[in-house]
Amino acid sequence: MKHDLSWMLDSALEIPGALHAVLISADGLLMARTKDFDKDDADRVAAAMSGVQSLSRSLGFFCEDPAQQWRQTLVEFDGGWVFLISAGEGAYLGVSATPDVDMADITFRMQQLVAQLGKELTTPPRENPGTRS
Repeated sequence: MKHDLSWMLDSALEIPGALHAVLISADGLLMARTKDFDKDDADRVAAAMSGVQSLSRSLGFFCEDPAQQWRQTLVEFDGGWVFLISAGEGAYLGVSATPDVDMADITFRMQQLVAQLGKELTTPPRENPGTRS
């Protein structure tokens, strides 16, 4: 897939306190990143988030039902938050934020973004009429 989805991810940063956003595949590959986030750092985050999601998903049984579907993971640090949610089949959206971010606003914006990304990820690229055989 060669879609540039960074412009969509940049919209997540409209929430005060949001820092960076990445879209990753289930196998830990970077699919898109916000424009001001370094590519090497984004690759590293993508790999780590894939592991975090896998570990989180394995804890469904802890909620009394091993068939529970994973929805999101939230990690708190001294200097901020990392949010990780499902972004459709085999994709995850991760956003980092400062400690004072409005958590309701950022999670709502992430859900909106996932809905937009879902449409974009399932829509085939437009064919250029001049290149048909």
